Amino acid sequence: MARPRRQPPAHPALAACPAIPLPQAFYARSAAAVAPALLGHYLVRRTPEGLCGGPIVEAEAYLADDPACHAFKGQTARNRSMFGPPGHAYVYFIYGNHHCVNAVCGPAGVAEAVLIRAIEPLLAPDRIRQNRAGARPDALTNGPGKLCAALAIGRAIDGVALWDAASPLWIARNPQWAAFRRRRGPLAAGPRIGISVAAEAPLRFWLAGSRHVSKRPAAAAS
Repeated sequence: MARPRRQPPAHPALAACPAIPLPQAFYARSAAAVAPALLGHYLVRRTPEGLCGGPIVEAEAYLADDPACHAFKGQTARNRSMFGPPGHAYVYFIYGNHHCVNAVCGPAGVAEAVLIRAIEPLLAPDRIRQNRAGARPDALTNGPGKLCAALAIGRAIDGVALWDAASPLWIARNPQWAAFRRRRGPLAAGPRIGISVAAEAPLRFWLAGSRHVSKRPAAAAS
C-alpha cells in the first residue's frame, strides 16, 4: 500500500471549531453505518482551558450480535451506557492505563457502538500537545487511548450526549466534510485491531490519506 500523502495545510474553516453537532438521529442506526459516516466530522472536547479536538479519521463498529462487542454478554455497570439511547458516549478503562471513547448507536436496548480510534489534532493543537508531551506530531491522537489522553477523556464523560454542544464532549458536523474526505481519502475498510474474537470482520474504517491513522495494512509483497 502506498504511503499516505503529505498533509496539505488545514483549510481555514478547519482552524475554528464547527458549531453544529450531528443530531441524535444520526446515531439511530447500525454502528456499521455510523462508523464510516463519522469520518471527517469533529470530535470536540470542552475543558476549563477551552475547546480542543479534531476530525475523526479512524473508527471501528461493534454490533449487537458481535462477540467482540462489550454488550454481547449483557448489561453490566461498566457497559450500561451502551444500552441507552443513541448518540451518547460510552467510555471505558482498559489495560489498567488508558480510556477509550465510543458513540452509542441504534435504538435503546440494542447496544451497538462505534469506537473512535483516531483524530487529526487540528483544534487547539498546542493544548493537545501539552496533554501528550513528548509524542511525535503524527502520534498525538493516532489511537483510542492516545486521543483520550490528548483530550482528557475519562470515565466522567461516560453517558454524555454527543449531540449536545453544551456537553463536555460532542461530535460536530464538519462544514467542509466532503472536501476533507476528498483530501484525506480514499475511505478504506478492514479487520479491527486488538481483539481476539471476530477479528476478521471488516468493521474498521479509516481515511487512507491521513497520517494520523493508528495502523495501516502491511504493503503487499511484490
